[in-house]
Amino acid sequence: MRPLNGIRVLDLTRVVSGPFCTMLLGDLGAEVIKIEEPVNGDDSRAFGPPFSGSESAYFLSVNRNKRSCAINLKTADGVELIRQMAQKADVIIDNFRPGTMDRLGLNYNTLRTRNAKLISCSITGFGRTGVDAQRPGYDLIIQGESGIMDITGDPDGLPTKVGTSIADLVTGQYAAQAIMAALIERANTAKGHHVDISMLDCMASLLTFNAGIYFSTGESPRRKGNAHPTIAPYETFRASDGWLNIGVANDKFWLLFCGVIERPDLATEPRYAKANDRVALRAELIPIVAREIAEKPRQHWIGRLRDAGVPYGDIRSIKEVCEAEQLTTRDMVIEMPHPTAGTVKNILSPFRFDGETNSSHMPPPMLGQHTSDILRENLGISETQIVELSNRGIIKTLTIDTTKKANHG
Repeated sequence: MRPLNGIRVLDLTRVVSGPFCTMLLGDLGAEVIKIEEPVNGDDSRAFGPPFSGSESAYFLSVNRNKRSCAINLKTADGVELIRQMAQKADVIIDNFRPGTMDRLGLNYNTLRTRNAKLISCSITGFGRTGVDAQRPGYDLIIQGESGIMDITGDPDGLPTKVGTSIADLVTGQYAAQAIMAALIERANTAKGHHVDISMLDCMASLLTFNAGIYFSTGESPRRKGNAHPTIAPYETFRASDGWLNIGVANDKFWLLFCGVIERPDLATEPRYAKANDRVALRAELIPIVAREIAEKPRQHWIGRLRDAGVPYGDIRSIKEVCEAEQLTTRDMVIEMPHPTAGTVKNILSPFRFDGETNSSHMPPPMLGQHTSDILRENLGISETQIVELSNRGIIKTLTIDTTKKANHG
């Protein structure tokens, strides 16, 4: 049993933010019914190359533990199927532009008349209200609008986005957290809620101390590359054969670090004794440290830093991370058999209860793979009705030939 066993989620989202949210809920045991447009499905199915079999690696990365039900929401009968399914759902989540669910007649106030316990969640780029409400919100756009790009990158270079879809992923995490909080409250009140999640709001909330600096001084923090605005040395250094991160996060670590680099004169220098002094004198201190680190290879420093207990880190490639013993031995890399993609590997969500991870996961679904089963189970629709709906283009069903060998291409 997982914490959300018995919770049914009707997932009308696509691309990343919503699917990441519902994947987290599915990892926690929720039954996730992924509603997709019947012809092409979730936009991210086409985000490639690379592709594995018929599916994009992009789609496969954020859609495990779901079943696909392909319904045409451009038809009145398709929308009615969603209304009926919402009567038996615990959560319905979308990431359409504001007003779309109202236009479809699927807004929270309408659905709650049939299901008072329903929790509705809408993810938007800029929120359901405000002057930017109707703007489309994509990860790159939100990273720029939220100030994250302005504080990321080389001080003399371009504003730089984070290397993963951080705005989408953080939004998905916040949405999942809010949904679970609403589920806890519903257990006490027997009433649902509507949850409004804005990507811009989520990313702005990550500014934390950067916003605090502005609120305290009236000045916007400037890009510092990999340096920390209020801690030094705390950045990336070049060794003789590569790069590593070193984090001298307090005065104790400073003394230990001076021992690592065999510079007792720095440890006894009163001007560098306190953390705030090292930050103020960053321009003269960091070049001294950088020269010392550049003299020896990475493994020399990693060994000495590890032995001294000073925070350090290698700069790993994605390949190295996906194969890292620390992750694989903690069962963070999972394998799932897929009808066309062969063996699909994902990095698992970091939930661990009573010291154990769950080893049973469904592979990301093919488009319409579970339509027939879901309509039979949820609405009691007969096979004859399913065929008729399919012939009219209201739904799409898929029959998988399990005798065919999976394509690993």
